Amino acid sequence: MLNKVVIVGGGTAGWMTASYFKAAFGDRIDITLVESVHIGAVGVGEATFSDIRHFFEFLGLKEKDWMPACNATYKLAVRFENWREKGHYFYHPFEQMRSVNGFPLADWWLKEGPTDRFDKDCFVMSSVIDAGLSPRHRDGSLIDQPFDEGVEEMQGLTMSEHQGKTQFPYAYQFEAALLAKYLTDYAVQRGVKHIVDDVQDVSLDDRGWIGSVRTKEHGDLTGDIFIDCTGFRSLLLNKALEEPFISYQDTLPNDSAVALQVPMDMEKRGILPCTTATAQDAGWIWTIPLTGRVGTGYVYAKDYLSPEEAEKTLREFVGPNAADVEANHIRMRIGRSRNSWVNNCVAIGLSSGFVEPLESTGIFFIHHAIEQLVKNFPGADWDPVRRNSYNTAVTHVMDGVREFLTLHYVAAKRNDTQYWRDAKTRKIPDSLAERIEIWRTQLPDSETIYPYYHGLPPYSYMCVLLGMGGIDVKPSPALALTDSDAVRREFEQIQEKTRRLAETLPKAYDYFSRLG
Repeated sequence: MLNKVVIVGGGTAGWMTASYFKAAFGDRIDITLVESVHIGAVGVGEATFSDIRHFFEFLGLKEKDWMPACNATYKLAVRFENWREKGHYFYHPFEQMRSVNGFPLADWWLKEGPTDRFDKDCFVMSSVIDAGLSPRHRDGSLIDQPFDEGVEEMQGLTMSEHQGKTQFPYAYQFEAALLAKYLTDYAVQRGVKHIVDDVQDVSLDDRGWIGSVRTKEHGDLTGDIFIDCTGFRSLLLNKALEEPFISYQDTLPNDSAVALQVPMDMEKRGILPCTTATAQDAGWIWTIPLTGRVGTGYVYAKDYLSPEEAEKTLREFVGPNAADVEANHIRMRIGRSRNSWVNNCVAIGLSSGFVEPLESTGIFFIHHAIEQLVKNFPGADWDPVRRNSYNTAVTHVMDGVREFLTLHYVAAKRNDTQYWRDAKTRKIPDSLAERIEIWRTQLPDSETIYPYYHGLPPYSYMCVLLGMGGIDVKPSPALALTDSDAVRREFEQIQEKTRRLAETLPKAYDYFSRLG
C-alpha cells in the first residue's frame, strides 16, 4: 500500500493538498510537507470559483470559523469594466440562467429585453452587487435558502457530488497568506509533519522516479508519492523529471503582473461583493475587496508595456492609498505541463500550469487537481490507467479554461490600443473559432461549448458574448413563434425579487463586521 506522501512547497497549493488529504484519508496516510522561508509564495490568488465552497465543507470548516481569520469576503460575480468601451460594465454572476418555454432568458432578452442591460434583466445578483449587499441575511440565512444547509450531511462530498444538491450564489475572496496559515494549523493538528527547510536536490532512482528530496537541515526525505507545489519553478516535475511545458501564450499573451495590497478603511469605502476586472491599455486590473484592505494588480503583456509603466498605471488607478505600498512584480508562466502526473510525481498549482488570473481560476485548478488525485490515488501496482485518467482530467480543465478566457479577448469590442486591436487577429484554437461561428447564429448551449469540461456552464459563455459586445449574436428565430407572455412575467419577477432583496439584505461590510 502506498501511504507516504511528501509535499514539496507550502502556500495555498501545498496546504490545501495536505488538508484535503487528511480529511479524505485520516491517519491512514503519512504526510510530510517541506517549505522554505526563503522562497515567497506568489500570494495574489485571492478570488475563487463558487466550487471552492465545497472544499471547506469537505474539511468540515464553517464560514464563521475560517472567514474572519482570512479577512474573507463574498464574491457574487466578476464585474468587467471598460472591456466593451470606457465607462461600460457588466457582471458575470454566480447565478444560473433561467429558462422560459425551453429557451434561456438571454435568448429572450436578445428579442425583447426590457432594458439594454442583460445582466440586470436576466439575473438578480447584478443589482444586489451594485447595492453592495450581502447574499446572506442578518440572521445568516442565504438568499432563498435556510442558513442550515446541512453542512454535516454535505461533509465528505466532492464538488461534483454537490452538483444539483444545493446552489450557492457566491464564491469567496480572501487573503491567500492567511488561508495558507489557517490550513497549516488545520493540517498540523491532524498529523501532517511540517518541515521548514530548503530543498537542495531531487534524487532519481534507476527508473527515473523520484527517490527522495534532499534538504539543507533535515537530509533526505523519502516517500511513495511526491507532490510538486513549488510554483512556477516546478522544481520536481519540469526541472528534475524534465516534463515538457506547453505554452498558451500564442493565444493568451499576458505574462506579467504587478500587485499591491492596499490598506483601506473598508467601512468608509464599502465592500462591493465581487471581483472587478478593469480593462487597461495593455491588459487589465483586478480589484478584490477584503475586510481590511483591497488587493489589486495589473495583469499585462510585457511586449506591450514595461514593468515600470505598469506599476505607475496601477498606482494612479488606486490613488493616494497606494503611495507607500510595496509593489510585487510577478512573471507568469502561462500554459500547462504536458502531463501533470509523471512516474511518482504529481504537480498541483502553478507547478502544473496556469491560465492567467482572469475569472479567478488559479485556486479552482488546485481544488480540481486535489480531488482528481484522491479519486485516482495509486495503489502498489501503480496502474497507469489512474495516472492517465488524472492527466486527461487536468488537461481538459486547463484547455477548456484557455478557450473560455481567449473568448474574452476575442469578444471584447474595445480596440483603442494596439493590444486590443491585436486581440482580434491573434491566433485562437481552431475549435473555438468553429464554435464562435455557431454562436453568431445561436447562443451557446451544452452541445456547442467546450465538450470535455462542463464546469463552465453555457450561461457563462452567454455572459461574455453579451457583455463584451464584439461578436454579434442573434435570438433564435423560433421565439417569434412562441408565446412571450411568460417571459415578460419572468422579467417582472426578477425585478420584483431585486426590489425585495434590496429592502431586506444587509450591506456586505455590515454582515462581515458581525461575522468577525
